Amino acid sequence: MVSGDGVRGGVAGVVRAVPGLALVAVLVVVAFLVGDVVDISPLVAGIVLGALVSNVSRGAVSERGALRPGVAFAGRSLLRWGVVLLGLRLSLGDLADLGAKGLLVVALVVTTTFFGTRWLARRLGVAPALGLLVATGYAICGASAIAAVNGVVHADEEETAYAITLVTICGTLSIFLLPAIAGIVGLEGVAFGTWVGGAVHDVGQVVATASHDGDAALEAATVVKLTRVVLLAPLVAAVALASRRAGAVAGARAEAQARPPLVPAFVVGFLGAVVLRSIDVLPDDVLSAAADVEKVLLTAALAAMGLGVRIDRMRRIGHRPLVLGLVSWVLVAGAAYAATLVVT
Repeated sequence: MVSGDGVRGGVAGVVRAVPGLALVAVLVVVAFLVGDVVDISPLVAGIVLGALVSNVSRGAVSERGALRPGVAFAGRSLLRWGVVLLGLRLSLGDLADLGAKGLLVVALVVTTTFFGTRWLARRLGVAPALGLLVATGYAICGASAIAAVNGVVHADEEETAYAITLVTICGTLSIFLLPAIAGIVGLEGVAFGTWVGGAVHDVGQVVATASHDGDAALEAATVVKLTRVVLLAPLVAAVALASRRAGAVAGARAEAQARPPLVPAFVVGFLGAVVLRSIDVLPDDVLSAAADVEKVLLTAALAAMGLGVRIDRMRRIGHRPLVLGLVSWVLVAGAAYAATLVVT
């Protein structure tokens, strides 16, 4: 039985969250409008807009500001629901269609990129949490993967924004550079699509890059890319397990010092969504609507993260993460190219 004080406390919590959620909602709308005008993902637009607002009016979005409860809810809870819905993009049939050789490409790219980037981060002296976010973004699926892992490690907003900025810049450059390089080295069709699916970070960037070479390249790139996304769940679970064993993640916030669950609930939900998509019980219009909701939720979460960004604190992070991002970009492209040559 819920007490009257508990109900009143819950209502008060909802009321406190309304202003922050209203601001996040406005940023989401503007982010989608920007995405319609400029060729940029709403997720990226959301975090940029949030950062702009944060640095113009610091008081309202500070830790004790009136907007913080709603912003914190969006950055935490809406993020996790967005990741769950991301699972509806995938099916076990996609893995079967990819075949053993395609799975080998994905395994080689993800393993080489993730552990190679973590090693480089340590060598460069990059903060462990930031190195982990960069490694995840480059290895899996850009901003969405960074946001998902941040749900476990709770890195600083500046570190999250820095990591997302890096994968966005490099992924955007890939749209123009990879087709040019493919023309020089003679990759085309399925081989080109396989390389793109393994080398480019964000799903939208993969589609834009592979579209340069027709339907065969686009289909191959999409399947390889979505298979990389499947690995988001075990990767987040592994990070949570490592955090649980260590008692805390280096660079995590003070409130995250308690051991996290062995497998976060949103990872279980993500896997459940993959299974639901695989048994093919959802009509296409439901899947389409779920994809739209997923994009809205992830955009809201990243806008909320942006509202915690302080440019002056980002400057203090320094240039080393930029070096890490550029070297990791070469690493993921090289690993994907090598794997593509082996299997095609």
